[in-house]
Amino acid sequence: MTHYKTLRLILGDQLNPSHSWFKHKDNDTLYLVAELKQETDYVKHHIQKICAFFSAMENFAHALSCAEFNVLHLTLDETQNDKNLPSLLNRIAKKYHCSAIQYQYTDEFRLKEQLSLFKQASTYNVTAVDSEHFLLPFSQIKERFSKNKHVTMEHFYRAMRKQFDVLMEQGKPEGGKWNFDSNNRNKFSKNDLVDIPLPKVFNNDVSTIIDRLDKHQVSYLGEIKNQRLQWPTTRKQAISCLEYFCENLLINFGQFQDAMTNQSEHNTSLYHSRLSFAINAKLLHPLYVINRVINEYRQRPNEISISQVEGFVRQILGWREYVRGIYWINMPDYARKNQLQAKNKLPEYFWHGSTKMNCLSHSLSQSLTTAYAHHIQRLMVIGNFCMLTGINPDDVDNWYLGVYIDAIEWVEMPNTRGMSQFADDGIIATKPYAASGNYINKMSDYCKSCQYDVKQKVGEKACPLNSLYWNFMHTHRSKLEKNPRIGMVYKNWDRQTEEQKAALLKQAAAYLVDLESL
Repeated sequence: MTHYKTLRLILGDQLNPSHSWFKHKDNDTLYLVAELKQETDYVKHHIQKICAFFSAMENFAHALSCAEFNVLHLTLDETQNDKNLPSLLNRIAKKYHCSAIQYQYTDEFRLKEQLSLFKQASTYNVTAVDSEHFLLPFSQIKERFSKNKHVTMEHFYRAMRKQFDVLMEQGKPEGGKWNFDSNNRNKFSKNDLVDIPLPKVFNNDVSTIIDRLDKHQVSYLGEIKNQRLQWPTTRKQAISCLEYFCENLLINFGQFQDAMTNQSEHNTSLYHSRLSFAINAKLLHPLYVINRVINEYRQRPNEISISQVEGFVRQILGWREYVRGIYWINMPDYARKNQLQAKNKLPEYFWHGSTKMNCLSHSLSQSLTTAYAHHIQRLMVIGNFCMLTGINPDDVDNWYLGVYIDAIEWVEMPNTRGMSQFADDGIIATKPYAASGNYINKMSDYCKSCQYDVKQKVGEKACPLNSLYWNFMHTHRSKLEKNPRIGMVYKNWDRQTEEQKAALLKQAAAYLVDLESL
């Protein structure tokens, strides 16, 4: 039995080949990459999500081994008797006579707490290092964010642009504006739909992983066609996906980033990059992605406008880094926030997608089939519905965390509990992102083939979002009416007759007592 001085843990979302751990080889160090029941069972995950992480972990371990690092890759077969991560670390450290254990800062609070307690109680020399992935170091989060305080994302984003000199010209924003979001709200025309390139997909065989999951009775949701995973699970595949995005999709990304369509069965990602899993698993560094996108823009200035590029950069340099800061400065209290006192349960169709509301049915079905939906589907269709119907944010969190391939709690929870459910006392959003059917109709073609009529507010054929929207605004008026961003909403409500108001509230009440019927 070979002995090692140091055991280094690599979690499934820490597959960073550029980490300083790998700058030189040390024969006294053993790297541990392990599938663990603890990680498959803390929430019910989509089958594609589990397969993607397990496949990427296996590929990463293989790459390290080929680079002549000492690697121990364990599957569920080898870890089935390890009740948790500390149990596994103790067993492996003892087996290989290690005296020290090292790990990278985790990106989920539950794992941070677990490893912190392990460190306190351990007889080994346990130390932690930065994951070297995020642009804002963990140690600087407290400098930019304060607990329970709203930090305007736009201000944070501008500061990050300046700090990292991204799309800047002599201290000013390139193109004369910081934000081109007003250019990025186009709806697809029929001709636009024809022009969308097919997505970049892969053919990763995950049949052996699925066999292991079934063997160890791992409960999962969703589906995976022909036991082939279409998402990138190696750095080479991730770079290929990035190249495809830059060469074929970036040209129209910005203007259509919020658009939704019912006519996209073979292309559910539209002009989006399909890189979120690869970045969140750390196969790609965010600055590497940003620089590659900007380089494409530099090479094709007559084809690609700055509004396409800025919209993409804002999501990674701005929003992604922002929600991470919000998460860490406010946990663990953030996970319990429910300022609107939402208590309803998720309807059953969240697990099969069969509902008469076409926008919701399409978004749910796509999520269950592909483990993916873009940000407007998540926020303004699914999230909006959950907020308007008062779904418990605990249930919403668990569903989002489980269903999406890129969902890790640090990025999922602020987006869900904060941005989409307005449950966090306004820490993220300055207003609830509530919308009636009109918004869905403006940004998609969902309403054209829906059983409900988006133009009707009451009646059997009326779009449920219309009355649910007004019921939500009426119910939470005492919390919201002083908000300067939505004051006009209440002026419009007060202009309606008492009969109109009563009819809307009655319609919404009927929906709320029987959400399963929608």
